[in-house]
Amino acid sequence: MQYPDEQPVNPNMVTLTYVIYGLHLFSAITGVTTSVAVVTAFLTGWPSLIAVVLNYLMRGDVRGTYLESHFSWQIRTFWYALLWIVIAGLLVITIIGIPVAWVLVFVIGAWVIYRMLRGVLRLSAGESIRF
Repeated sequence: MQYPDEQPVNPNMVTLTYVIYGLHLFSAITGVTTSVAVVTAFLTGWPSLIAVVLNYLMRGDVRGTYLESHFSWQIRTFWYALLWIVIAGLLVITIIGIPVAWVLVFVIGAWVIYRMLRGVLRLSAGESIRF
């Protein structure tokens, strides 16, 4: 859905947004299919790191379009996941918090996959994503 004051969308940027979602999802799915947790694969996997760099580098090119919300969505997902994984790491240090940390890692991983899939669905509908 395009708003009257919204800038026209470059089709190449739509493709790039799909690629970025794909890179994030590839990292997350790697976490599901290997012994690494989803969230750690998402945060440390090279595809996801490349995706975040692309988000920051190309952010200006999507300003004023519905794609801007997708870029913000992807960036926030990465940084919030990182914040929560640091908290989980601090819980592990306390020894008593290890069970809570494992649950937290699982929940963060599910949250990451949910946000990436929700973003792809909204992008495929040509809609912005609301926080």
